[in-house]
Amino acid sequence: MQSKSDIVVFLRAWLSDPLRVGSALPSSKQLAAMMVKDVDPAKGLVLELGPGTGVFTNALVERGISPRDLTLVELGAEFADILAARYPEATIVRSDAARLSPAKFVTPRLHGTAISGLPLLSMSPPKILRILTGAFRLLEADSKLYQFTYGLRCPVPSEVLHRLDLQADKVSTVFTNLPPASVY
Repeated sequence: MQSKSDIVVFLRAWLSDPLRVGSALPSSKQLAAMMVKDVDPAKGLVLELGPGTGVFTNALVERGISPRDLTLVELGAEFADILAARYPEATIVRSDAARLSPAKFVTPRLHGTAISGLPLLSMSPPKILRILTGAFRLLEADSKLYQFTYGLRCPVPSEVLHRLDLQADKVSTVFTNLPPASVY
């Protein structure tokens, strides 16, 4: 599903605002597969933070998640427009993930899973705290959030994990992604 035009859009967005985009290239299909491998379609709605051109979104659909069960939170207009065209049944929330609240949704419903493509390593701990607080307000109590990183350890600072009473477990590292990335 990723085209040359997706790569061009991604590269342009990264060049104009590297801290917002976090990488010059979209994630690989191998990383996308690892991010969604434990997402159960039976768990219901899926919240995706920072879907970009939709590499993880496509992997979710291939996994059996209906596009109408996807809530895609994307700040970048260039990415949100691509997502809206590809997934017209999905709910597209054009917003900063640090400003998530149930009020941004026409009918706020709890989600069974969340995945994040946000570049947390380029964000401050207070912003990461706001993102996770908002995301977990939209998740059912027993839900999981999957996050990837290019860093050597969990991208969520330990003080944020502690404050939110969260545990981060490393799922795997995808060495075929450029650069290699780990999923938590």
